[in-house]
Amino acid sequence: MDQKVKYLAAADAPAQAGPARTDLAAAINRLAPIDGEHKTAIASLSLYRCSRQTHLQCSINHAALLLAVQGTKRMVVADEAYEFDSQRFLVASVDLPVLSQITEASIERPYLCMVLKLDQQRIADLMTEMRLSKFNAAPSSRGIAIGALSDPLFDAAARLVQLLDTPADIPILAPLVERELLYRLLTSEQSASLRHIAAGDSQTNRVAKAIEWLKNHYFEPLHVAELAQRVNMSVSSLHHHFKEVTALSPLQYQKQLRLHEARRLLMRQSGDVSTVALMVGYESSSQFSREYSRLFGAPPLRDMTQLQQQMTGAPQ
Repeated sequence: MDQKVKYLAAADAPAQAGPARTDLAAAINRLAPIDGEHKTAIASLSLYRCSRQTHLQCSINHAALLLAVQGTKRMVVADEAYEFDSQRFLVASVDLPVLSQITEASIERPYLCMVLKLDQQRIADLMTEMRLSKFNAAPSSRGIAIGALSDPLFDAAARLVQLLDTPADIPILAPLVERELLYRLLTSEQSASLRHIAAGDSQTNRVAKAIEWLKNHYFEPLHVAELAQRVNMSVSSLHHHFKEVTALSPLQYQKQLRLHEARRLLMRQSGDVSTVALMVGYESSSQFSREYSRLFGAPPLRDMTQLQQQMTGAPQ
């Protein structure tokens, strides 16, 4: 991908590594011994390990807290880049198509990360108890943000991961620690997007419903007026708030969903370029190739060759 991006970052957190940070890194290193995703006995919690830097990869980033204890990862949404590491967390409140890469990792110091899925109802319930207004912020805010990691947030994250060593404690204690993590997020500098996504009739929540529909129907022709009616918004309001939350228009969002899925299918060798173009909703394979090149920096077949060379380490 050859495009200029705007880097968005939080203020630096204290740099010293306290006991909670050391404990969490050691726990993830032990519980995720090989590269890849490791699902856990806590349904909302996954652990990740990667022992090398990676090239840009496409994926759908779900509503979640991402907390890296070692290494650095970069995510690109539209023309905006977000980097997080052991000093900064990333929080996403809606599902977004992203290009991501691990920019700092090695066999000696692998990228180690925990991902906690965010539950809208839990956030709403906690906000009620905290007497927080669901509309006490801008009408809509970006659905992805970087925040400075605090020691209390790290401490709660470490205790949640350490519960994996005592499975009998998980049913009782895990919900309490997850609740504490949500509390830390809601009292952080990045609480605005969580507050809006928890509000059942907020503009951001309506955008989330539009996103959910697009994810399930990305291969169909998109009529923005019908989508706006479906989520009870005017066309102009949908355009405005959708772009505020996702940095993309609804049509751009659908296009990225289609192209991300096409790349995944091509990597799995699920047909030739024309067939894949039709599968994801394109009527013209030439238009598909142009838009694919614009997003990923190369036409489909050349992109597949480059990806295979990157994975095998062959010279390009």
